[in-house]
Amino acid sequence: MKKLNILSVDDDFINLKLVGSILKRNAHTNRVIEASNGLEALEQLRKNSDINLILLDLVMPVMDGLKFLDNISSDERLKDIPVIVLTTDETKKHEAFEKGVYDFIVKPVREHILNEKIDKIVDVFYS
Repeated sequence: MKKLNILSVDDDFINLKLVGSILKRNAHTNRVIEASNGLEALEQLRKNSDINLILLDLVMPVMDGLKFLDNISSDERLKDIPVIVLTTDETKKHEAFEKGVYDFIVKPVREHILNEKIDKIVDVFYS
């Protein structure tokens, strides 16, 4: 079974912990790396070349999710990492897909939905 190193990006500490606890129970999770904004997420991607999946909030300080997507889409090493957006802001859904996200979940995050989407990522990208 493919084990994923997952980068979870959210400025809300409670959301990071909630998603982290869901991921720890997911059979596909190897490691969870956390970042509180897009800039921190880029730093984590530079330090951890083994990240297989990014869970991304869109509304964050310093660098928001859409700006983060612009940054990774122009980087050959990062542009093929699948991204699932987790956000309260549905108005950005179309724009997020245009910027290359694989999937989109509206918060609050439900465990079974996140797990289904992770299973799909494993099937499409890593099987």
